[in-house]
Amino acid sequence: MAKNKAFARKKLNIFDKKIAFDSKSLFVVLLVIGLASFGCLMVYSASYYSAQHHYNNQYFFLFKQIFGVVLGIFAMAFFYFFDYHRLAKLKWWIVGASLVLLVLVFIPGLGVESYGAKRWVSILGISIQPSEIAKFALVIFCASYMAENHDKTKTLKGLLPILCVAGAFCLLIMLEPSMSVTMCICFVTLFMLIIGGISKKHTLMFSIPVVPAVPLLIILEPYRLKRLMAFIDPWATPQGEGFQLIQSLYSLGSGGWFGTGLFNSRQKYLFLPFAESDFILSIIGEEIGFIGLLILLGFFLTLVILLIKIALNAKDRLGSMLASGVAFVIGVQTLLNVAVVTGSIPPTGLPLPFISSGGTSVSVFMGAVGIALNVRKQALR
Repeated sequence: MAKNKAFARKKLNIFDKKIAFDSKSLFVVLLVIGLASFGCLMVYSASYYSAQHHYNNQYFFLFKQIFGVVLGIFAMAFFYFFDYHRLAKLKWWIVGASLVLLVLVFIPGLGVESYGAKRWVSILGISIQPSEIAKFALVIFCASYMAENHDKTKTLKGLLPILCVAGAFCLLIMLEPSMSVTMCICFVTLFMLIIGGISKKHTLMFSIPVVPAVPLLIILEPYRLKRLMAFIDPWATPQGEGFQLIQSLYSLGSGGWFGTGLFNSRQKYLFLPFAESDFILSIIGEEIGFIGLLILLGFFLTLVILLIKIALNAKDRLGSMLASGVAFVIGVQTLLNVAVVTGSIPPTGLPLPFISSGGTSVSVFMGAVGIALNVRKQALR
């Protein structure tokens, strides 16, 4: 009887209430909240004119962003106290829930379509973007599976569960359609497999097909081919597909070294599409200049380095892979967003982490950082 009671108490102890908050963890929290708060400021600056014009409320996007940040703070605190080993036990439930959300975007009445893409689910008046959740669900699944089955993942058969889950995510996201998030999922999968210790043979086996797959996917969809042509020469279609990139470059060019000043952007006056979301970095560059952008990117780099250090000092393989995965998603998505707004790669629909307008994105990213912080806390015990 005593053993059963002890087991029950252990089973109910989902949360680790002991606080092991060191200076590094505190700095990560302040850095994330600082980035998210700056994001709220810039979302308002980039959107107040368009929000007033389209919704008759200049605070429309700001209020949604603040709600996402507040939710993100609660998510970060929740996962800081939530034992990350429990995530490994819930991995199939997490994958299942993510797949259900991805399917719901195609159901009339629940799925929300915008600009020809179905990427959102509206539940009780709240819009959720399932693909943002799927990225970190995949990180959790890959880390959990490979930590538990390290020897099995040396064989192709042992890798099948990961490949099947990643393939299902990619298929559903591609049907939305969203090639950018699909490619992000592919990169996340490959990264998690590499740090999980797959062989060089399997690394090449999974990497080589990506080379012909990318141009094939571009050719299959006319709008992607148009975007590629606009990337090569945006001034060939200045009022068409090249318009957004040209306006982004105008915005960055206007900022110069030190910017035009906060709230003084001109491109946000309906010149630059998606100024508050995917192209918010252009508005930031216009208002705080090249030096300001370098400082902002320096904060992102610092955050990624701190998360990598958490991964390197984790007490087990699971914690190391979880923190590495979170760092990878933040780092790669930031780099891709920078590359898009500067015209270094063809335009894609990836938001800037913690900054771009989008409640799902900011809250999910903050919650993911909470998982890494729990890894850090348990390593200190």
